[in-house]
Amino acid sequence: MRWQGRRRSSNVDDRRGKRMVRRAGGGGIGVIVLALVAMYFGVDPSIILNQGGALVGGGTTQTTDYKPTPEEDRLAAFTSVVLADTEDVWNQLFGEMGETYREPRLVLFSGAVQSACGYAQAAMGPFYCPGDNKVYIDLSFYQDLKQRHGAPGDFAQAYVIAHEVGHHVQNLLGISDKVQRAKGKVGKKEGNALSVRLELQADCLAGVWANRADRAKQILEQGDVDEALIAASAIGDDRLQKQARGYVTPDSFTHGSSKQRVRWFRKGLKTGDIADCNTFQEESL
Repeated sequence: MRWQGRRRSSNVDDRRGKRMVRRAGGGGIGVIVLALVAMYFGVDPSIILNQGGALVGGGTTQTTDYKPTPEEDRLAAFTSVVLADTEDVWNQLFGEMGETYREPRLVLFSGAVQSACGYAQAAMGPFYCPGDNKVYIDLSFYQDLKQRHGAPGDFAQAYVIAHEVGHHVQNLLGISDKVQRAKGKVGKKEGNALSVRLELQADCLAGVWANRADRAKQILEQGDVDEALIAASAIGDDRLQKQARGYVTPDSFTHGSSKQRVRWFRKGLKTGDIADCNTFQEESL
């Protein structure tokens, strides 16, 4: 991906030198409630249930003598450039719709962070919090994406950022609130299905960003699209469940299968049209 020498976003909060220390407490029914809350924010609830509650309790901030490595500084710069690209694309698209795009902030953190959605640990992966309109990412996730999920490459990393910004777009357009209200009227199975449609739409919006950014700035190099498709496939619910427990339960999907995630990212990438990302009107995903 061509990104060096281009504009960096001014909407980045670097908290890597601030360590969160969690207060003791939590567990039991509280963890279950938090897991349900996590589903709304796009977080796999099994992560919280398995770890005893990544969002449990609060925490205090301690400033450390954090010294980023050259590679971490490179990744931070890369993340800032990608965020700037999303700003350019979505400002233009919202303008075409007669709307004003409110740019999100992106928080870089190490280990754990306090957000408006609660206390979050790096194990949760990148996430978007609608409570404060911020995207959160621990740069170590990029290494996890490469080693654990087999999805190397800078455009795979860019896809992840663009997906989280896609959730911000959904929030601004009122889509997230509509889905949350609808989920309150149906059972768990149907609620999970709505979550899948929300996540697949964010994948499609990430594809729209890639299309528009490449048109404007020629960011794509040979192999970049394959990197993003590999990443989308690697974090499908079916693949993650198979890796974690050896079997798959489709009714519990909250983000979509590998095939679905690839399909919707590819669809947005092909057309660059937000109108093609209405996953809620598709009978077959």
